[in-house]
Amino acid sequence: MGYRILDTDDVPGYLNERGHWDDLDDIHVREVSDGNLNRVFLASDGAGTRSLAVKQALPWVRVAGPSWPLSPDRSDAEARAYEQIAKAAPDKIPAIHGYDAENHALVMEDLSDLTVLRTHLNEGGSYGPSTSVRIGELVAQLSFTTSDFGMSSADRKALVAASVNPELCKITEDVVLSEPYVEHEHNHWHPGLDDLAAGFRADSRLRTEVAELRHVFMTSGQALLHGDLHTGSVMVGRRDGEEVVRVFDPEFSFVGPVGFDLGLYWANVLVSEARAHALGADGDHADQLRLSWAGFEAEFRRLWPARVDTFFDDAYLERFLRRVWTESVGFAGTEIIRRVIGFAHLTDLTTLPDPLQVAASRRSLLLGRELIVRRAELPDPESVRAVARQVPAGNREASAGNREASAGKREASA
Repeated sequence: MGYRILDTDDVPGYLNERGHWDDLDDIHVREVSDGNLNRVFLASDGAGTRSLAVKQALPWVRVAGPSWPLSPDRSDAEARAYEQIAKAAPDKIPAIHGYDAENHALVMEDLSDLTVLRTHLNEGGSYGPSTSVRIGELVAQLSFTTSDFGMSSADRKALVAASVNPELCKITEDVVLSEPYVEHEHNHWHPGLDDLAAGFRADSRLRTEVAELRHVFMTSGQALLHGDLHTGSVMVGRRDGEEVVRVFDPEFSFVGPVGFDLGLYWANVLVSEARAHALGADGDHADQLRLSWAGFEAEFRRLWPARVDTFFDDAYLERFLRRVWTESVGFAGTEIIRRVIGFAHLTDLTTLPDPLQVAASRRSLLLGRELIVRRAELPDPESVRAVARQVPAGNREASAGNREASAGKREASA
């Protein structure tokens, strides 16, 4: 039949054809697409006792349309990632009921009783007691079991070959690890950040450090990654009185540096802290980096005795963990910067009132730079926390001057 783009009216028949739904007289479908790339539908019965989610990859970036084509084959990477994560951490992802490679569609557990972590935080909620610990554990479980520590050499090479994800990796290489530091059409920012955006583009030290991290991303095949692990790809809530944490959307998955997944999560944690600081709210945001690292390190150490190649001794484990930590700090900085002056900004900042948005964004940008250029000098979570406390809001007068200059240029060009 060939690839067909599903619409709301198509989903009941599609689920029936695939053997997921029998009673077509008792099915209600609504679209809940929210991310940048895909369409998502929820199907439920009238009594609300049964539901499924359908996620389909489009042949373009959803928020841009056909002007930004993107192969729907990325859904293959997502399906493979879910398969691997299900082996390592089945309690931390939605249940997958089927994958249709021809139509690039996944049928999975409906998580609509949970809330996207970013939304929860933006609405004034706090992290659950084990949210960040579980994120750290998931990264450890996935990275250990898909690394040379947890797989035979032959199986690892097969995984690397099967997990190549060139199109989405190129997006990350560009959007996260180069575009914010050059003139590019994807970049945009609040006018109150004009001076910092220009300064970052002219900062040769920063650019060189980002280049090193970009090269690590491109060449370090340590383990299978989620590839897009931020607070918008984590759902939280409670079921039967227990805290529930589910990670979804691993379509950027590929074999790369472990620190990238941790760094993305940390960046979002630190920006959520900047939002809370701007609002004068109390919270435990800043401690989440420590908790996620503690979860990762403890779980990786727990798994270490089961490594398949004991030539990697305990002393090497310490060196490996140190490298992961340092790269995670650097990648956190790059993610912060791109989320403020690059493509796809964070609602943590954009939903703040204007003066607060500028102050929080400036703090975030300056923190991002510190994490990148000083990553080797920051040995532990407390040192990162100290830097986050010390970062100033920045020179607002310079910002105001740049706004006036920009306004003058716009007026002249008009």
